[in-house]
Amino acid sequence: MGSAATQTFRHFADFYPFYLSEHGNRTCRRLHFIGTSLGLACFITLLVTLNPWWLLVGLTCGYAFAWIGHFGFEKNRPATFKYPFYSFMGDWVMYGQILRGKIAF
Repeated sequence: MGSAATQTFRHFADFYPFYLSEHGNRTCRRLHFIGTSLGLACFITLLVTLNPWWLLVGLTCGYAFAWIGHFGFEKNRPATFKYPFYSFMGDWVMYGQILRGKIAF
């Protein structure tokens, strides 16, 4: 499978196998999971407090942990730079699969 720079994905179903291939490192997946969990907690806090700063904090947490995983452990460039919407979707699908035990944490 080629890099994100050389591929074009018309459907999420075509993108997701590539997304998973970019998350083969267990530490990278764990950092994604932690960042997404913190982002979700911040989003819930936003809904409870109606303080819009929690949106910024949540996005920062989510992306910071993911990017540390990619640059520090996976040694690749996050697909979010080229496919932001599909990558966001992929993160949530992977998160759910980790929660259900379909992908190793």
